[in-house]
Amino acid sequence: MAKVVALMSMSLDGFVADANDGVAEVFDWYFSGDVEVSTASMSSGMTFHVSAPSADHLRALQAEVGAMLTGRRTFEVAHGWDGQHPWDVPAFVVTHDVPEGWPRPGSTVQFVTDGIESAVAAARSAAGPKSVGVHGARTIQQCLDAGLLDEIHIDLAALLLGGGVPLFDHLANTPVVLGDPTVVTGVGVTHLRYPVHTS
Repeated sequence: MAKVVALMSMSLDGFVADANDGVAEVFDWYFSGDVEVSTASMSSGMTFHVSAPSADHLRALQAEVGAMLTGRRTFEVAHGWDGQHPWDVPAFVVTHDVPEGWPRPGSTVQFVTDGIESAVAAARSAAGPKSVGVHGARTIQQCLDAGLLDEIHIDLAALLLGGGVPLFDHLANTPVVLGDPTVVTGVGVTHLRYPVHTS
């Protein structure tokens, strides 16, 4: 069964975006080096310039992930990725209702309106043997609360935001016990990956 892995950039004080949903500061590490890493989708035109360790890390993640799962807020901030997630994988959006104008012809973005369990099941099915990447603070919290998250992967930016959107502020079932992390040190970022221990 496909693993479900949280994927978020976060400041050292625990925020994934500023108060206006801005992510520029926590994403600065994507442009902190001289190694070019392109996203899988040619249509997105998105290319990063990172340190060598971060480049290896990003390439491995892109090869691992077979589907994305996110919430409506992240979908809106990203403008729906213009219908195609930059990693060129199916994207599933957990929402109460499908936004106007969606789904779009040719889009690989799908909407799940009957809860986090159904959304995870759909993303796992689409991912096949690969992992499901989870974006968005609320969606990650829902997966944790439902016992559906296998790993937490944090790109810890060398930054203190001082406020904004916290990643772990509404957890229902704490403490959540994590295993020992794997650690990759980049420029302006430390990549941490923790297994989630389930009871």
